[in-house]
Amino acid sequence: MQFNAPDTAFMLVATALVLLMTPGLAFFYGGLVGRKNVTAIMMQSFVSLGITTVLWVTVGFSLCFGSDIGGIIGNPSDFFLLSGIAPGDIYPELGIPVYLFAAYQLMFAIITPALITGAFANRMTFKAYFSFLVGWQLLVYFPFVHMVWGGGWMAEFGVLDFAGGIVVHALAGMAALATVFFIGKRRVSEPEPHNIPFVALGTALLWFGWFGFNAGSALAVNEITSLAFINTQIGGAFAGVTWMLLEWKLQKKPTLVGFCVGAIAGLATVTPAAGFVAPQGAMLIGILAGSIPYAAVMFRQKRNWDDALDVWAVHGIGGTVGILALGLLATTAMNPDGVDGLLYGNGAFFLTELVGVLVGVVWAFVVTYVLLWVINKVTPVRVPDEDEQAGLDNALYGETAYLI
Repeated sequence: MQFNAPDTAFMLVATALVLLMTPGLAFFYGGLVGRKNVTAIMMQSFVSLGITTVLWVTVGFSLCFGSDIGGIIGNPSDFFLLSGIAPGDIYPELGIPVYLFAAYQLMFAIITPALITGAFANRMTFKAYFSFLVGWQLLVYFPFVHMVWGGGWMAEFGVLDFAGGIVVHALAGMAALATVFFIGKRRVSEPEPHNIPFVALGTALLWFGWFGFNAGSALAVNEITSLAFINTQIGGAFAGVTWMLLEWKLQKKPTLVGFCVGAIAGLATVTPAAGFVAPQGAMLIGILAGSIPYAAVMFRQKRNWDDALDVWAVHGIGGTVGILALGLLATTAMNPDGVDGLLYGNGAFFLTELVGVLVGVVWAFVVTYVLLWVINKVTPVRVPDEDEQAGLDNALYGETAYLI
């Protein structure tokens, strides 16, 4: 494959857009928590920019995209410390440099564990989070990238995931639920969200970056790039409106926060299907994303699970719904390199997607819970009650978001 300058230029922009999503997430989560924990939750997102990059360029890229070992993981020595790659090397079957492909995939690795932090807001020590971030990447995220996108057994089995319904959202959402069960409820109640403009700003940055997340996953400038682009907008908008209307009907008032959360749910849900379904399918996915995760939030509240920022409902349930919707609505009329789904006569593909997402959510939940148990044997996972009472900004970092 020869070097393709337009594709490379596009992917440089897409990579920067996905990077922007992590600061966007920091603002989104920072606005949703109380005043005493803003810096703490933003710190967790920003720290992933650094720690995940170090991990990725040492072994992560190899474990994800190295030569296959048992269908589960890549060979850690293939690209260790990014060795054996020259600036002019082109990634197989693409027209972009290997370095650029590695950088683009790195941005996904950065934001995925950061998504989980919203579930255990105000409760985890930084030492435990540091350990969790490294362990979770090695044991959950990297294997699934290889299995789905790196030529592992799920790819061979026929599982499709355009931009991360399983690999990003379902894994992060189910890991979030495991952290909620392990760490337990908050003992200090804070008025939240404390800063709705932060939530709106974070939503805007995430939505903007999502075009790089989804359209960039075409890895080239072609008709599928445009399809993923318009489907991304449709999914976010239809879900945001659906969530807002449900909230208006059931809680008597529409809210900006409700629209923003619904839009994020829609963007997450359409992600695995963005390059494989028609725009009409994306409209249906958006409506499902605005209603099923909304119902999941209501269910979570009734069960009294303290998922502080509803990561499980928005990303876990949203990603799962998106994968199943892909199994229903995928059509080769939109993407000849894809597969027809159940509604187009291919029930086997729906079952393939169902198996893929079930394996993902079970793996993510069990491994996350065990990982936290091991970390807790070495260093306490949960902050002391007095630190929770004081707020993690001051107790853990000595930095407060507000002087008064």
